[in-house]
Amino acid sequence: MKSENPTRLLSEFPPVTMEHWRTLVEAELKGAPFDKKMFSATHEGVTLRPLYVAEDLAKLTHLGALPGSYPFVRGTSSAGFAGRPWEVSQEIAGPSPTEFNDAAHASLARGVTALNLVLDRATRQGADPDSALPEEVGAGGVSLSTLDDLVRAFEGLDWQTTPVFVRSGASAMPFAALLVALARRRGWDLAQLRGCIEMDPLGVLAHEGRLAQSLDAAYREMASLTQWAATHAPRLQTVCVHGRAWHEAGGQAVQELAFTLAMAVEYLREMTTRGLAVRVVAPRVRLAFTVGSQFFMEIAKLRAARMLWAKAVSVLGGDDAAQRASLHVRTAHFNKTRYDAHVNLLRTTVESLAAVLGGCDSLQVGRFDEVLRGDNEFAQRVARNQQLLLKHECHLAGVADPAGGSWYVESLTAELAEKAWAMFQEIERQGGMHRAMAAGWPQAQVEAVQAKRREQVERRRESVVGVNVYANPTESMPESPAVVTSGFAARRAQQVAAYRTASDDARHHEVLGRLAEVVGQSDASLFEACVAAASAGASLGEISRAVRIKGAAGAVIRPVVLTRLSEGYERLREAVDAHVRKTGRRPVVFLANLGPLRQHKARADFSRSFFEVAGLHVINPPGFKGPEDAAATAISAGAEAMCICSTDETYPELVPPLVRAVRAQSPGVLVLLAGYPPDQVEAHKASGVDDFIHVRANALSVLTAVARRLGVQV
Repeated sequence: MKSENPTRLLSEFPPVTMEHWRTLVEAELKGAPFDKKMFSATHEGVTLRPLYVAEDLAKLTHLGALPGSYPFVRGTSSAGFAGRPWEVSQEIAGPSPTEFNDAAHASLARGVTALNLVLDRATRQGADPDSALPEEVGAGGVSLSTLDDLVRAFEGLDWQTTPVFVRSGASAMPFAALLVALARRRGWDLAQLRGCIEMDPLGVLAHEGRLAQSLDAAYREMASLTQWAATHAPRLQTVCVHGRAWHEAGGQAVQELAFTLAMAVEYLREMTTRGLAVRVVAPRVRLAFTVGSQFFMEIAKLRAARMLWAKAVSVLGGDDAAQRASLHVRTAHFNKTRYDAHVNLLRTTVESLAAVLGGCDSLQVGRFDEVLRGDNEFAQRVARNQQLLLKHECHLAGVADPAGGSWYVESLTAELAEKAWAMFQEIERQGGMHRAMAAGWPQAQVEAVQAKRREQVERRRESVVGVNVYANPTESMPESPAVVTSGFAARRAQQVAAYRTASDDARHHEVLGRLAEVVGQSDASLFEACVAAASAGASLGEISRAVRIKGAAGAVIRPVVLTRLSEGYERLREAVDAHVRKTGRRPVVFLANLGPLRQHKARADFSRSFFEVAGLHVINPPGFKGPEDAAATAISAGAEAMCICSTDETYPELVPPLVRAVRAQSPGVLVLLAGYPPDQVEAHKASGVDDFIHVRANALSVLTAVARRLGVQV
């Protein structure tokens, strides 16, 4: 039957009003307050409603935009992923050039469409292996210092057909010079180079607290490289603004959006003061966001990011092309766990789906065990296939803005954008992002959220599955292959030294001459001078020193601390596991379950889960008829700790005799009570109860105290 009202699916059914729906919900709540039960507040200051309706979109101004149209909330391409699917961009492991090359070829053959090259700490700081600290060589990435290194790293790889994203830190010019020297040696068409040689000095400063050069020197490099790329390699990006520091330090979505935007705007302004137009710089900027497990929040965050970028670039005078944001997304570390690590597979599945639905341009899915152990092919393969499944089995590569039109997502997108813009304006009032960071304002904002989230995890009001809830106390950790690092730095230092001494005197003089030219160059021709030096045989470290020789001291601020939510519980578990290895015995908690099943089961189940979080062994016997039976069984079991489980109504009668009976034969036993009846607490303490476990307790503090009483060195 055709409906007379096209807004109703079936005319046979009468319309339902919000008032009618609320009446039904309140009946289900049985007197519980509607506003308290049905609304939830997020760390972003957003109050999530239980139901979103069409009327919620009435005031949203972005809804008329199609994909590919300003403000690009629905994507920067009118065809969506059908026109250009997101790049499967997995980070390639291997500290040496040859290992990187092997891993890159293997990854490309198995579905990766873009190489994600992470440079080691020494290279990111502009140091050759023979002038860096040994622990920095090969740390967290690939060691690349010479043109020969790049030849080995990119043997058989073609940057013209495969985009490459290079995590080069605060300074990209020395590495870029080596790359362009290689491209010219191989005859690559520079106009076809795709990817990003990333510069992000403020992002590095945020979590490392120090740069090897001044910000002014970093901006000089950024301007020279960006101007060169705009002229010679127009498809190559040179700036990547990472919000990772803010996310991985515990920040929420509004903060990540606002701070990332503020850093990007500061880069645009710094480039314009050096003579580059916004329309030239903005297309060479890539925004990098980290996604966590708050599924809809993360989708909305990415959609809001495009809206915010378009607005900011428009205000600064950028044209349509400049207003189209380029988004790289990575799954988070902050919510990942070392224990029950396979749960991380579920977390990265949620995160990668959110990234795709949010419209990422490239995606890095982290290995499920990356916070636990080093690289391994199985975990890499699973992470890679998570993206390939979304692309080829879920067919999301053929959809434009799949989340668009959702009343919930559209409302959340608009609210995030509004709050982030307000926070961005506050940073502007403080003089920009660097001044705000120097004053510690963004750090304080993030640290306040981190502290709140950590407290919620400690109190188990925020769940970390497998760690603070549903833990497996006897879990065997996955095997971690031995990583042989001894001698690597020395070998790399020898390789670079041999590279320098392999040439004749004429070649040495040419290198020195080219490096001298770098020192004297203006900003506009600086990069070409660096390329000439690299082509002559100069190393990355030599080019870096030449560029910075007249520079001021490096920038310094107080950084944020990258962390993970589960770290406190993991330290406790690791201490308990170490105790087991040392003594051969896992600490035991005996549950004194009093009365029939219906009387003790709820608290016994709660108590078992509570203690297993610390890796303790829990003895959970059937219910005892009386305190005497429970005491006798606890003593015969050699219990070092006992937790009494029953009801508030029965505790006054059962607790005193049970504690007396146990303490008479085992004075040192730790006695806990499941529950916290306020009017009984002092009486139970007087009876000998040491502590209480309950839903409002700080579980980590209580469990740490229990473990110490049981002899664990925490």
